[in-house]
Amino acid sequence: MSLHARLSPEANSVLRAQRRNSSICSLFISFLFLVLIGLLLALILQRSVIEEEFVIVTYRSASEEDMKLNIKKFTRQVQRKPSAPLSSMAKVIASTTPSPTAIPVPDLVTPDQSSDFGIGEDFGEGWGSGGWGDGGGFGGIPSIMRNRCSLDQRLQRLEENGGNRKCEDAVVKALQWLKANQEEDGSWSHKAGTDQYRAAMTGFAVLAFLGHCESPNSPEFGEAVSAGIIFLIDVGMKNEGKLTTAGAGNHWVYEHAIATYALAEAYTFCLGLDINIPDLDKITKKAGDIVMNGQSESGSWVYNYGKAGGDNSVGYWQLQAVKACHLTGLWDGESAFKKVYSKAREWFSKVQGSDGTFGYRADPKQSPALTGGGILCLQMIGLRDSKAAKAGIDYVAGSIKDQKLNLGHLYYHYYNAQAMINHGGSEWKEYNKFFRDDLLDLQNKDGSWPASGGHGAMNPVMATCLSTFMLEVYYRFLPATGAEMK
Repeated sequence: MSLHARLSPEANSVLRAQRRNSSICSLFISFLFLVLIGLLLALILQRSVIEEEFVIVTYRSASEEDMKLNIKKFTRQVQRKPSAPLSSMAKVIASTTPSPTAIPVPDLVTPDQSSDFGIGEDFGEGWGSGGWGDGGGFGGIPSIMRNRCSLDQRLQRLEENGGNRKCEDAVVKALQWLKANQEEDGSWSHKAGTDQYRAAMTGFAVLAFLGHCESPNSPEFGEAVSAGIIFLIDVGMKNEGKLTTAGAGNHWVYEHAIATYALAEAYTFCLGLDINIPDLDKITKKAGDIVMNGQSESGSWVYNYGKAGGDNSVGYWQLQAVKACHLTGLWDGESAFKKVYSKAREWFSKVQGSDGTFGYRADPKQSPALTGGGILCLQMIGLRDSKAAKAGIDYVAGSIKDQKLNLGHLYYHYYNAQAMINHGGSEWKEYNKFFRDDLLDLQNKDGSWPASGGHGAMNPVMATCLSTFMLEVYYRFLPATGAEMK
């Protein structure tokens, strides 16, 4: 006999209601759980910043046995190049940019040579301790450098100063050639398979890109610029700030100054664009200190940074590097720069020939084709309107009469183009007429310029960079004169 418990109708009704409520609660909880998962997935998918990692190898010492590697990263935000500020938003001085490298040229006329010369004020807006403006996506870049940062501004400067659209197109082709011929480690080589002058060639290439306002953020050239900068930082990390590669010999002081010049201008760009590349500031500072401390008692510089004598060919690059370092703001105060410029002024006052020439070392009759570099240095230290500078201008103007551009003399023309556009007037018009069209015609179809013998380490990379600097001279920096070229 079995017993069966039966629920009353009221109990069955209550039980069914409880089951129904339990099912509804379970469904509701499941729905909330799915919504939560969906929100988390949406947040993950909405992360839109593209991060690209670059590896920097730092070294505890130059010894391979003791080498200790640290992996450092920086974030490069890939973005389209914004427009530079309009003419109405920034001070524009009509006779535009002097130099193809990181050496700003004076845009203020100094009526007399006071004890304050050379501390930055003589280089106009954007040099030394001030001049950081706003406007456009390049507002953090000093105003003296911003006019290279939009196609419209570059074309305006080209038109005002004797250039043309062909100059712009030639520069872009040259940069594309440099990008295509960059080594895997981010460098450019003097000669395939060797390390000789690799730091110098990389410095040249980085300066060529920066001269066209190509930064690590640039869509087309950003990776090339970043890799070049990182290569130079790595060289400096291995050598306590000394920027040179194997095989340079006594010429390492050239290499160091050129690479320092490039890192200093790169730091200024990266600072203005809020790009953080690890150790860029540290190596730029160390490299700049080596240059400034290496100045000889004469006021110039010599091989191995000796303390006696002077060499103009060496010294020109050192002074360009110092001026680029001055713009970075990495040094406290002005005293270090003022001392360097004062000593340099003493040197140039002693080594100019009666005909306005500057030559190799202290002899104006030996390699007087170096005169353009001497003029540029006078302009850089506040002596643009001096009799010495004018005498040098007259010499260069006379030296090109009845002459045709020779790529074998490209090293000299690199300086001449900067000095002459900074001087302006009829002398610049004649010099521009002398080099512009011939230089454009001599460019190879692939965008490079051929090495044609001539100075020292001249090779296709160096020839291409020096030629590019000459074609960027129209807009690279604001000029020292306000006279618009008609």
